[in-house]
Amino acid sequence: MTDPAPVDGQHNAAPVPPVDAPEAPPAPLWDRMREDPQYAPEHLALEAVRRLGPEAAQWAARERALRPDVPAEHLADQAVRRFVNHARLSGAVSGAAGLPGAVIDVGVLAWTQARLVLHVAAAYGADPTHTDRATDLLVLQRVHKVAETARLALGVAAGRERAGALFGSAGDRALGRVMLQLGVRLARMAGVRAAKRMFAKVVPGAAIVLGTWANSSATKELADRARSLYRDAGPRQLPGPRQP
Repeated sequence: MTDPAPVDGQHNAAPVPPVDAPEAPPAPLWDRMREDPQYAPEHLALEAVRRLGPEAAQWAARERALRPDVPAEHLADQAVRRFVNHARLSGAVSGAAGLPGAVIDVGVLAWTQARLVLHVAAAYGADPTHTDRATDLLVLQRVHKVAETARLALGVAAGRERAGALFGSAGDRALGRVMLQLGVRLARMAGVRAAKRMFAKVVPGAAIVLGTWANSSATKELADRARSLYRDAGPRQLPGPRQP
């Protein structure tokens, strides 16, 4: 993974790296979400904290080591710029048409938005590897209105994940129906506009509406909510680097 772009006005920032591309959710997560589409957002949030939380913590620690006096606001700016740019590109990642391509597109967007939230959390000193961040993700992305219902749904999803690992999938269902349910859940997680774009992509001739504005707009709105949450929570201490 490439390093983030330097903060504006910081003379000792790292050199500007080449533009990196958004990453798709890992294959095991796709399998889990396809087998349990009802809880796809919860599975994505849990996996994001497990997989992307350490990445965000390392990024924040590295930036603070390079620039000890950098304000949290500048780090948050840096993260928002990077992942809003990723969101603009996310609709073109799959290159596939129809429902499968639309599901991949919204999945990549939801994953990119999770990376943004976890990096913003780290910028303000919240531990991005803590299980509470999965709850934050679901509330910030408006999958659930309050933290209590988000925690309950995460608990259900975690239990279903363990059951699936032990006993396998409950059985094959019609792939089209599963993909549609999965796409709807992920699109709602990524934002109302993403849901509209997903359905537009399925309709022949409607791809012209699948511009970059909807992705970046929804992601900017999410970034504002995340910044407000973690800024208002006040500074906290992230775990320090492990000693060899």
